[in-house]
This record gives sequence, C-alpha cells and structure tokens, in this order.
Amino acid sequence: MTDGTRSLITGRFLRMLSITLEQLSAVREASDRAEFAGLAARAKLLERETDALEREIEDACLAAFASGLDPDELAFHLLVFRSLSNLERVGDYAFSVARDLETLAPRTRSATLQDVLPLVRLLSEMVETLAFAFAERDLQAAREVMQLDFEQVDALYEQMQRASLTRLMERPEDTEVALTAGRMARNLERLGDHLVNVAERLEALVLGRSQAALGQ
Repeated sequence: MTDGTRSLITGRFLRMLSITLEQLSAVREASDRAEFAGLAARAKLLERETDALEREIEDACLAAFASGLDPDELAFHLLVFRSLSNLERVGDYAFSVARDLETLAPRTRSATLQDVLPLVRLLSEMVETLAFAFAERDLQAAREVMQLDFEQVDALYEQMQRASLTRLMERPEDTEVALTAGRMARNLERLGDHLVNVAERLEALVLGRSQAALGQ
C-alpha cells in the first residue's frame, strides 16, 4: 500500500467527521436564529455524502487487505474499517435530530426542546477532539472524547429526560413536543456512544504502538 492511499483514507475519514460537525452546527445555528426551513434537507445532503464516503473508504480498505499489509498498516486499516459503521450511524442520528427540529419548528422555543442544545454543543466538541486525536494519533485527546461522554453527555441526557418527564406531567398538552425532544436527546446520546467506540479503537491502536516500541 502506498503512502498516497493511506493519506486518501485518512482524508476521507476526517471528512466524515467534519460532515457530522457540519450537521450539528446546522442544528445549533438554526436554533440560535430560529430559522429552520431547509434544515432537514441540508442534513440529508450531508448524510448522503457520508454514505458515499463510507463506500469509498470501505473499497479502499478491502483492496489494502487483499494486497497484504504489515502489522502497523493492518492495525490502522482495521481501525478505519471497523469505525465506518459508527460514523455512518452518527450521520443517521444527526439527520434525525435535524428533521425533528424542523418538524417542530413552531414550538422549538419551548424549554423542553432547548434542553437538547447543550448536548449538541458537547457532541460538537467531541467530534472536533476525535478528529484531532485521529489525525495526530493523540492518546490524551482520544481519552478526552471518552471522558466528555461519560462525565457530561450522559449526565445531560439523564437530566434532560427527567426534565421532559416533569414537564409532561405538568403540561399534558405538550406531549408531542416532550416525546420528540426525548427522542432527539436519545439520538444525540447514541451519537456520542458511536464517537466513543471510535475513540476506544484509537486508544487501543496508539497503546499498541507504544507497547511495540517499548518491546524493541
């Protein structure tokens, strides 16, 4: 396998992460401006790009596997190959959130839906940190992604779910908004789980290299 092929795979993988960041940024900006028209369409367009990149990277990895790889290259390609489904699901969840937000646009100023936005901001930070960790093979950054999910995303998700249940009991007429907000929060929490899966693989890759270097 040539350095050009590895660079291509790296670049495409990072683009998949940047697409997720664009989707999350579109959700946050639409809410900040209270302008939701076209949000789902834009998120869907980005999701389609993710799907195309997934197929391209998968083909490149399979070709590399068939050509024969040294242990270091094999570990890299396995990380990417196994993470493709995670990033594909991340795109699906981001699109679902954008679609729900646009659907409920007339009522998105309710406190219930506003509880979702801190999750979007945290997940954007996780995506940026994961992209850096992947590009630089940075162990600390990979662990920061896991820490953000464990210490903040999960806590915000649980807090948001409790708040939704409370408001649902207090305002039964707001049932649709509360249930949709709950679904959005759940999708965002799952999105974070998939980012953590990639970070865990990256941690294993970096640790494996460090242990190999110490053994030499």
